[in-house]
Amino acid sequence: ERHVRNALALAQWLEKHPAVSWVNYPGLPSHRHYALAQRYFKSGAGAILGFGIRGGRNAGIRFINSVQLASHLANIGDAKTLVIHPASTTHSQLSEKEQKEAGVTQEYIRVSVGIEDFEDIQEDFEQALIASQQ
Repeated sequence: ERHVRNALALAQWLEKHPAVSWVNYPGLPSHRHYALAQRYFKSGAGAILGFGIRGGRNAGIRFINSVQLASHLANIGDAKTLVIHPASTTHSQLSEKEQKEAGVTQEYIRVSVGIEDFEDIQEDFEQALIASQQ
């Protein structure tokens, strides 16, 4: 329950952030599968979300290097918040065309939201988003 609550709060906050161009989380009314998520995910839309950071690959790398509370790991489902920039890590062996075909864009950040206090997650993401845009 805490994972889901934090993920929804983070997705809602990111959706309004000026350093974020898009958010992919089925718990948001703006998501194309929101109605299906409401129908099938009675306990919430889960703890995994993705977002596009303005500034592309370099901004994504700066964001990842700037988080302090969140950990830079490819895992998902941990009690702590985990972040990764797939284009420069897990999918870096692919060409940009192959990455795009796999749904990995240069601005994409994947988040596995943990159970920390939401305010702490938000504060960490805020300072990392600011750093990413410099």
